Amino acid sequence: MHQPSEALRTLLALDLFPLLAGVLACVSCGVLGNFLVLRRLSLMGDAISHSVLPGLVVAFLLAGTSSPLAMLAGATIAGIATVVLVEAVKKLGRIEPGAAMGVVFSVLFALGVLLIERAAARNLHLDADCVLHGQLEYLAWYSAPDTLAALVSWSTLGEIPRQVVVLAITAAVAIAFVVVLFKELRIAAFDAALATSQGFHATALHYALMVLVAAATVASFEAVGSILVIAMLVCPAATARLLTNRLATQIAWSVAIAIASAVGGYVGSSAIPAAFGLDAVNAAGGMTVAAGGLLVTAIVAAPRHGVVSRLVQRRRVALRVALDDALAALYRNAEAGRDAIAERELASALPARRIAGALRVATRAGMVERRGDALRLTPEGTTRASALVRRHRLWESYLVDQAGYAPDHVHDPAEQLEHLDMPPPAGPSVDPHGRRIPGPRGPS
Repeated sequence: MHQPSEALRTLLALDLFPLLAGVLACVSCGVLGNFLVLRRLSLMGDAISHSVLPGLVVAFLLAGTSSPLAMLAGATIAGIATVVLVEAVKKLGRIEPGAAMGVVFSVLFALGVLLIERAAARNLHLDADCVLHGQLEYLAWYSAPDTLAALVSWSTLGEIPRQVVVLAITAAVAIAFVVVLFKELRIAAFDAALATSQGFHATALHYALMVLVAAATVASFEAVGSILVIAMLVCPAATARLLTNRLATQIAWSVAIAIASAVGGYVGSSAIPAAFGLDAVNAAGGMTVAAGGLLVTAIVAAPRHGVVSRLVQRRRVALRVALDDALAALYRNAEAGRDAIAERELASALPARRIAGALRVATRAGMVERRGDALRLTPEGTTRASALVRRHRLWESYLVDQAGYAPDHVHDPAEQLEHLDMPPPAGPSVDPHGRRIPGPRGPS
């Protein structure tokens, strides 16, 4: 029994609080990041995460302490100042928002680093390395119990590190903010003017969101650093955006992705280097890489918006267009009094790609009959082809009669419109070229 207890104690001592801090930081930033991504303000999270640095230093210099309350106040003021400065630079300088945010956070971050390096700020326990990648590894619990029963005792609460407590409060406030004001935030994210007309002050919501982003940033600074904060304000929300079109579902996905990034990155930062005989890497950096990996995976393999899905969809559309073109060509060939047409002649007459594959699909579906090299429509194929030709000629009539096109300029536009699922407007019985338009029930 000694070995399992010792292993449990080692696990709790070295991993519980660092992992918990990483999860809480990722969740708080991931939840708020949804509205930054939706409002195309992703760089604002980057700006705030950098610009709170001088706020931290100035708060320490004025208060003479690095207490969480003083640090939070300084970071909050710096975050609000960043938002105000960005808006001022954007309006007064007449430059686009991305450039304004880049200018503001670069200047403020440089100012913060300068203040840290000055002798007056030497007593502040904050350096450039801490700002970048945090100190998760220093949250070890040296007095960890060796049983789960002791873990859930009241005495354990007094041993929770300050960083974990602050992050837990920040995550709870961020989640409560989104849950309570979900309707208002949703409307403001998509249409700020509509939100204001509905009685929701969009500007106040914007600043409240920025204050919480600043709070999440400063709460995460000491534990996970700015790199992970920047990644978590963007990656979980952007990944979730690729998986769904519903905001509530997107937020739920972003929380799950944030947790997966934290756990996977923390475990991978030690397990993967160990597999190659190397030392463990920074845990916050591992979480950032995991978040980026999940985003890349979603970009490639998301069911609806992924690269593979879009390629498959484009291939299906191209094949359907080629099939439609082939059937319409065979129908026009039959209209001209020809019973069949050679495949080579049909392929050379059609500009559509994948015509061979389209003919195979049509043959298997029973719409085209093949006799040697000759192709002809079956009754099923004739019905579908007549509907296509009807749409094409009705669109030609509409373009001439309603849009003012010349009759010799309507074929190509109608060639594209005929593939739409929307029905064409009703028209005459003949097209602008004098050809009969098939009836809605097919050829008579």
